[in-house]
Amino acid sequence: MKANRMEAFSDGVLAIIITIMVLEFKVPEEHNWHALIELGPKILSYIFSFVYVGIYWNNHHHLLHMIRSMNGRLMWLNLILLFWLSLVPFTTAWMGESNFAPAPTALYGIILLLAATSYWLLQLSILRQHPDDSTFYRLMSKDLKAKMSPILYLIAIGSAYVSPWLSGFFFVLVAAIWVMPEKRIEDLVRN
Repeated sequence: MKANRMEAFSDGVLAIIITIMVLEFKVPEEHNWHALIELGPKILSYIFSFVYVGIYWNNHHHLLHMIRSMNGRLMWLNLILLFWLSLVPFTTAWMGESNFAPAPTALYGIILLLAATSYWLLQLSILRQHPDDSTFYRLMSKDLKAKMSPILYLIAIGSAYVSPWLSGFFFVLVAAIWVMPEKRIEDLVRN
């Protein structure tokens, strides 16, 4: 199998994840602005998750361009990543429905932590295909974002029981450091 087939499959799964999330919205029975304000927590949790799925889609796309040869390990690691991401609509809905109660917010963070861990394992497996002296290896073996994210997720999970807004701050912080695609990979792909 070529990497572009895995990328196409992943794109399809991520598109379905976003579709499922938006289908969770039910049209309010009332026809005024106040009805939308009551949906605020659901809308906010959807925005969080849409941004996260978009970040994964964007960075995943760039990462897959670095695959030298496809193998079963990469396919399974990719499926594990997609598994955790497929749980995002459930945790998004629960978090929004509960007005960011501690347990749903913590579970949201746990799912994001597991997705981040899966992405890191996929990245590590692709990294192993490159010799130690390659530009890709030198750039990605020092990936500070990948090292910081799990720590920030753990803080977000724990702080969900102190303040869901504090937890949300850490979710936004992780998203902020990942929102721009891996420029280093973009430069390598272009050259």
